[in-house]
Amino acid sequence: MKIVAFEHDDAVQVGTVDEDGQVSARGEIAAFWRDPHAALAGTGTSVGPLAALRQRPAAPPTARVICVGLNYRRHAEETNLPIPTVPVIFARWANTLAVDGDGAPAIGDKFDWEAELGAVVGRRLFRATADQAKAAVLGYFAFNDLSARDYQMQTAQWILGKNSDASGPMSAIVTADAVGDPAAGLRISTRVNGAVRQDSSTADMIFTVPELLAHVSQAMTLYPGDVIVTGTPEGVGMATSEFLHPGDEVEVEIERIGRVRTTIVAAPAASA
Repeated sequence: MKIVAFEHDDAVQVGTVDEDGQVSARGEIAAFWRDPHAALAGTGTSVGPLAALRQRPAAPPTARVICVGLNYRRHAEETNLPIPTVPVIFARWANTLAVDGDGAPAIGDKFDWEAELGAVVGRRLFRATADQAKAAVLGYFAFNDLSARDYQMQTAQWILGKNSDASGPMSAIVTADAVGDPAAGLRISTRVNGAVRQDSSTADMIFTVPELLAHVSQAMTLYPGDVIVTGTPEGVGMATSEFLHPGDEVEVEIERIGRVRTTIVAAPAASA
């Protein structure tokens, strides 16, 4: 099942998309995430084709967007950093999330791509085991962790370079039952202007999705709608000094989940 959010009747709604691209509304976004399983169990209300709707990120505005760095072995190797023994965690603001087709302003001279697998929580988690965390995953999405390396690398804290406007484009969410176990290996790739820049497998992840969620839940409660994005494979622009510029188009695609496409645009003028 594919889950999207969209503008309808002066509100942001969450709905499901069938094989013909028709959308059934399942409730206003805050109400949906209070009990997503109940919302998905209903029949929904038809609102027409997805192509005719203005999409919005399916994660709620209250979501904690938890990010993981250096979580692919070959990516850690290409950056000449040690393989982590504990997950490297940082955070995004939910208002940096975007959707397929949105533009992202290029910030600085080293604006970079990062293909990532995202997962969304469907049940409350606190001090969970990996098995409990796995059962709590509602679904998965493709994510591009667009990174302003000029700002990311100024200090050991990465948050500034990871929170520029519209720098977190995410695909529709595909429910976990339709994806299977990402640890078994899903192809994950990035194309820039049609040329492949990343082409790897989620089997190269150091920490699996359940392990990451269980780890985070030891210190903080996770709620339905919270998301975790799980790191990028090798092939980032920083490794070869190739970066994104206005006019570039970048696509992240993950097997069995889908893709998210972003056009890079010029940064807006400074405030007066």
